Amino acid sequence: MKFDINSLKWTREPEQYSITEDRIEIISKPHTDLWQRTYYHFRNDNAPVLQMDTEEKFFSFTVKTQFESKHRFDQCGIVMYLDSENWLKGSIEYENESFQHLGSVVTNKGYSDWATTEIHADIKAMWYRLSRREDDYCIECSADGEHFSQMRICHMHNGAGKISFGIYACSPEDSSFKAVFTDFELGECQWKAHDGQKPDKIM
Repeated sequence: MKFDINSLKWTREPEQYSITEDRIEIISKPHTDLWQRTYYHFRNDNAPVLQMDTEEKFFSFTVKTQFESKHRFDQCGIVMYLDSENWLKGSIEYENESFQHLGSVVTNKGYSDWATTEIHADIKAMWYRLSRREDDYCIECSADGEHFSQMRICHMHNGAGKISFGIYACSPEDSSFKAVFTDFELGECQWKAHDGQKPDKIM
């Protein structure tokens, strides 16, 4: 399994972008977002998503993001978007001149959650790695592309079969910024099988 930039397909193609063999740039459009119901009670499903399809059950996909975010909630990162009510994403969301939120959102059956940690607003680059083990997923991040830290392990209720995964960028408020994606890698699953406590019962 290899990453082929020519196999990527848009869900909601943005107005401004460029794609070369090893680099993708997206100019976000104001009032675009991915979110479903929880807490805010609104449903936003208009962010541009660029993905490829696979039925491979075990793999890892890595990408570097560089961004010029400057307005609240500006964000770009890694995504697995199945449909409007079933998807996950990992990204940095700009908050203000002091801090940003490094986090992930998992949306199952139309309800989103958001797990975050605060990082300094000066950070303008981050690597992400999405790994799949059948219908379970792991999102990791890295400041240098070598040493990755776990952000999230999750289960996707509709993520057992054919899936789509890739990148996204959006600006939920009245803003726009440039997001750059490079260093694409796709290959063997780096999220190894659990070797600790055995389950009480095999389901």
